[in-house]
Amino acid sequence: MEATALCIKLLMIVMLLLYEHEQKVHAASLRIDPNRAQFFEYEAITFYCEGVSYCEVVHESKGKISSCNKTNKRTSTGSSCTITNVFPADSGKYWFEAKGGERSNNVKIVVTAGSVILEIPALPVMEGEAVTLTCRNKTTSSRPSADFYNYGLLIRSSSTDNMIINRVSQSNVGVYKCSISGAGESAESSLNVRESQKEMVTSSFKYTSPTSSKEMVTFSSTSNLWIILTVLLLVLLICVGLLHFVKNYWHRVVFYVSSLRRGSGSAGNQTLWESVDLPVRSTVAYAVMTKTRKKKERTVSPTLVPNN
Repeated sequence: MEATALCIKLLMIVMLLLYEHEQKVHAASLRIDPNRAQFFEYEAITFYCEGVSYCEVVHESKGKISSCNKTNKRTSTGSSCTITNVFPADSGKYWFEAKGGERSNNVKIVVTAGSVILEIPALPVMEGEAVTLTCRNKTTSSRPSADFYNYGLLIRSSSTDNMIINRVSQSNVGVYKCSISGAGESAESSLNVRESQKEMVTSSFKYTSPTSSKEMVTFSSTSNLWIILTVLLLVLLICVGLLHFVKNYWHRVVFYVSSLRRGSGSAGNQTLWESVDLPVRSTVAYAVMTKTRKKKERTVSPTLVPNN
């Protein structure tokens, strides 16, 4: 019973630690929809603040976003707010502050009044995943040919409007832009890559770039915690099962041995009494017969003397 109570307490502690950690992780996580770093003027952007009931987004130069007061909504994991029409002045870094002054990760966007944008993820992507960079023309829905640049150097000319990186790695981290002939070129935006789940286990807090460091720490610590807690829970459940099994089996063994001892003890006593009773009874019977014979001889001899 004591072992069972201890296991229950350990399970409660583990669940409490997991809950507290999830609250901290969610409280420091900001994402946007759509997940891209560049927008045309007058497009809408929705910010999702994970783990807080009120999403109060801050711009690096404009401060708190006033439109969040009107568009704030609760979500299953926190809250959100929407900027219905963005302008070039809305370009820059965004974040929010959770309870206790903890600051979320930064999300950087670029809003352009031009005709071309590069659709590139605003948040760090997982190493090994496929990433598509799209050069988009505002004035047409067709898919024109486009050129893609990394740090200003031409890396690919595509007959369509996109460039696919099948397995993104740290070597793909950099600043990208694109251009469409006759339409212009996009602004520059960064592609950030975070470590895969496998590598996070051995290198939890490895930083790749200043803009993605907090995001990487969040995903890394979350995956590591889930792995550790899963292993601990499995070990704990196995230990409880073995403990109950050994306890029940030991009780059965003790009961069986006790039964054998009681049975052998009663059988031995019975045999001993039987071996002792017989000689005692025969001895007593023999003694009685001997005394009887002596008495008969003594009574007969006096009657014979007078006749002589």
